[in-house]
Amino acid sequence: MKGKVAYITGGTKGIGLGIAKRLLNAGMKVAISGRNAEDARTVAQSLGSEDRVLGLGSDVTRPEDEIKAVQAVIKTWGQLDVVIANAGIGVFNPVDTLSVEDWNKMIDTNLNGPFFTLKASMEALKASKGYYITIASLAGTNFFASGSGYNATKFGLVGFTQAAMLDLRPYDIKVSTIMPGSVASHFNGNQPSESDAWKIQPEDIGELVEDLLHMNPRTLPSKIEVRPTRPDKK
Repeated sequence: MKGKVAYITGGTKGIGLGIAKRLLNAGMKVAISGRNAEDARTVAQSLGSEDRVLGLGSDVTRPEDEIKAVQAVIKTWGQLDVVIANAGIGVFNPVDTLSVEDWNKMIDTNLNGPFFTLKASMEALKASKGYYITIASLAGTNFFASGSGYNATKFGLVGFTQAAMLDLRPYDIKVSTIMPGSVASHFNGNQPSESDAWKIQPEDIGELVEDLLHMNPRTLPSKIEVRPTRPDKK
């Protein structure tokens, strides 16, 4: 993995940051993006030297932003080997009170975003015979009350990723989706605390991504469900 280059959307905190730290420790060069360019640069500076970490401002709902971000990665390091579409949001209301605005925000970020990220990085991944990974959710197979919008986007993301996997196999591009259950992250404004110790930790998802990248080239775990070992006992 040393010398390989990864681009992670939503990489300034939570799962994205956990993945970035793990890949950096494995010797990769890592670009992280977030809506706020200053925040992305600040987090990148905290992770390591400029020759190995890049912080970029990009709104994944804007295809032109993702094109610019990918171009910046390639301009900096000359290649792109791993793309991780991690950025996501959740609004949880009953369907009768869920607003059109919140529905569209989730569709734009959770579903359009990964598509725009893949389109922007497609030629680079073809050149490197790289890996594209989406961070979905167990909500992509398990529906729940007040989750109509979030379920719709995650069900869609799982389907999109699996179909993309079939489309890109002829180019020797690997495609996987990771579907976590409860994660101790800042998702949706949460503040992780000691009471979240039973949950999956962001670095656990980073370890899983690293395991995927170490997998023998002939083998592709295309859909991975991951959940806490034990349920919350509160």
